[in-house]
Amino acid sequence: MIDLPLGLLFSTDGPYGRVAHTLLNGAMLACAQINADPGSAVRLRPVQVNPKGVLQEYAAGAKSLIDQGIRHICGCYTSSSRKEVLPLIEKHDAQLWYPSHYEGFETTSNVIYTGAAPNQHLTPLIDYLFNSFGRRAYGIGSNYIWAWESIRVLREGVNRLGGEVIAERYVPVGETDLAAHIDEVLELRPDYVFNALIGSSAYAFFRGLRRACAERGIDQPRILPVASCNLSEPELHEIGSDAADGQISSSVYFASLQGARNAEFTAAYRAAFPDGPAVSAEAEASFIAVHLLARAVARAGSADVVAVRATVPHCAIDAPQGRVWIDGSTMHAYLTPRIGLSRKDFGFDILREAAEPVRPDPYLVGWARETEPALNSPVLRIVR
Repeated sequence: MIDLPLGLLFSTDGPYGRVAHTLLNGAMLACAQINADPGSAVRLRPVQVNPKGVLQEYAAGAKSLIDQGIRHICGCYTSSSRKEVLPLIEKHDAQLWYPSHYEGFETTSNVIYTGAAPNQHLTPLIDYLFNSFGRRAYGIGSNYIWAWESIRVLREGVNRLGGEVIAERYVPVGETDLAAHIDEVLELRPDYVFNALIGSSAYAFFRGLRRACAERGIDQPRILPVASCNLSEPELHEIGSDAADGQISSSVYFASLQGARNAEFTAAYRAAFPDGPAVSAEAEASFIAVHLLARAVARAGSADVVAVRATVPHCAIDAPQGRVWIDGSTMHAYLTPRIGLSRKDFGFDILREAAEPVRPDPYLVGWARETEPALNSPVLRIVR
């Protein structure tokens, strides 16, 4: 039996604490399942650190784990927090298991990425929005790398298709006074809004735009649709029933997916965490990360970082979303893109999904090589 301490670095408090709590829950559920399996060759000892959403506390938290001899850390939600801990991870040749969708344009052997790469959520959404709603986009995001890069990709993609981003705006993480931006959206009347706000800022924007549209007799989901790559079920609860429905989300996982594996996962999650937060793509990504780690350690016969790193691309799993495995050349996961539309009951109807897992392309190399927009060849198939 290999005894493995596992660092869990998640901010369960702070402006994005609700969604980060689901990351922690997914990792803890995986730990419990692995430890309860009599055939498991690995026993995990989770060690939790809560930076509380304070960026400077992430490096301190990572160092405290490394100082305890922990070399495998599952953690971070924001890209800024990942960037904050990465120098320490690389210096000590530790392994960060990063379970969050992100903007891409990064690869390092010291990070294994189990969340969506940009070609698995950003570019499918851009194609969907252009073909479904029109050519004029409005971008708004939290003022850090996730939003900067996501809206840059949006701008390049929309321009390539013959459209334009008519405005892009950034606000501090946690800012909830968004009235001026909502007024601007109503004045400019884009074909759709691309949302890269996170946490409490996003919830305030969704509520404020819906309320402002209702006051003017505007059917917001139809006239001013909002689309995100970072909107999941627990955040619909935070938005509230008045504005939770009609929101577009591009993700690789929704709790409403059909299939025995997802039914098992959602039932186990709800039994383990009856008080929530609701199961989400983030919870699934951390669940996947921990299961992949355990399989790689068992296969390597060691928790040595180099051995695990070499072994993990050979450890495919049947995840709640479908088959998942790591691409050895980028250390990102093969995942299945989907687009969903939110409901008042805080779930999603799946509008489109890829026919099979998509190879990660973190630098969008394949996308950049395209010379003609493939308007008649959608990446996603329509779900009936």
